[in-house]
Amino acid sequence: MMIHDITAKVGPHKKARRIGRGEGSGRGGTSGRGHKGAKSRAGWVSRPAYAGGATPFSRRFPKRGFSNAGFRTDYYVANVRDLEKQFETGATVDIETLVKLGLVPNTKLGLKILGTGDITKKLSVTAAAFSASAKAKIEAAGGTCAETPKRKAFVKAVTTAATKLPKPKAAKKDAK
Repeated sequence: MMIHDITAKVGPHKKARRIGRGEGSGRGGTSGRGHKGAKSRAGWVSRPAYAGGATPFSRRFPKRGFSNAGFRTDYYVANVRDLEKQFETGATVDIETLVKLGLVPNTKLGLKILGTGDITKKLSVTAAAFSASAKAKIEAAGGTCAETPKRKAFVKAVTTAATKLPKPKAAKKDAK
C-alpha cells in the first residue's frame, strides 16, 4: 500500500475556519467579531437573563408571595394499576424491583404509590409514601403497606445519638 492508495473517509468534511490570518482570507482583521464591545473581547460569556445592561427581569418586578419549592420532597410515582399489571400475587414490591422493571429510573428519590386504577392481587409494598386511596386499595386486596423511614427521622436519630455522648470535663479554674 502506498500513500496515494489511501482514500478519504466517506462522508462530508467541513474545512476548519482559519480566522485572523489576514484580510485576504475573508476572516482577518477583527476575525468576525466586529469592532470593540464586550463580545469582541476574550473570555466573554453570555449570562442567562442578561439584558445588555438594562434592569433585569428579576429586579424589575416586586417580589410577592412565598414558595416552598426548595424544601419539597420529590418522589418517583407508581400507580396501583401498574403494580396490578407487573406483579404476581404474593410478590414483594419496593423501589429496587420497580427499577429492574423500568417503571422508575433509579433509587435516588423515594417512591410514592398513588391510587389510580384497581388492584386485586395481594402484594407486600414498601415505599416512602402512599396516597390514602392507594393504601386503602392495597389493604382491601389483602396486601400490606410499609413506609420506609424518612430522611429527617434518620438525621434526628443521628443527632440525638450524638447528644447522648458524655460531655467533656470542664477545665478547673485557679482559685485566687
